[in-house]
Amino acid sequence: MLFSDATAGPAQTQVADLREYPEWHCGRERYGVWIVPVLDPELLEYIRVARDHLADLLHPSPRRQPHLTVFVCGFHGEGGRDDDFPLERLEQQVALLKAGAGPACSMPLAGLDSFASAAFIPVGDPMGRLAQWRNVLGACSSEIRQAPYVAHITLGLYRRCISAAELRQRLGEVQAPPPSLSASELQYVTYDARDQLGRLDSVRRVMLDAAAEPAPSAS
Repeated sequence: MLFSDATAGPAQTQVADLREYPEWHCGRERYGVWIVPVLDPELLEYIRVARDHLADLLHPSPRRQPHLTVFVCGFHGEGGRDDDFPLERLEQQVALLKAGAGPACSMPLAGLDSFASAAFIPVGDPMGRLAQWRNVLGACSSEIRQAPYVAHITLGLYRRCISAAELRQRLGEVQAPPPSLSASELQYVTYDARDQLGRLDSVRRVMLDAAAEPAPSAS
């Protein structure tokens, strides 16, 4: 549910409990997702300003790079659980994206919205490119998802509970984002499963309308 839905949206924000969640990761170290990284300086600056405006509401997340999540894969590496994501499946996805990701594109952005747990920038898909990528990735792997997919760039998780009316006012005070998100590449990234807001380390990169390349080694 979204706060933009004044009838059925949440009544208040939900405070995120930032802890390790060992019952979720069960000792597994890395979690993998496909993303569109935010690389445009204007949009990156907008995200910084928007986060500053909402800083009293959001958990700081300076290490988590801004991005659009495309497809949630699961725990990176071999394993027998339903939410494990073996490297063989990753290579199948990379091959399919190389054949069918298509050219670079732009996706429109809208004014700020929010889930109960996180504020975000909505991302549109009028050309169906995002749906195309998700279909390609889903051809050889089931997505690990607990809620319907909503395309967005997360600004932050809430650390304070406020009412829907107050949140709508606060979000409305932030100017509209730049017109669009430029998508020039898709990246498969992993993060430390013990750290919800840890940095994303790129493992594979698919340049749109180009071949997949190994990501540079993390420094």
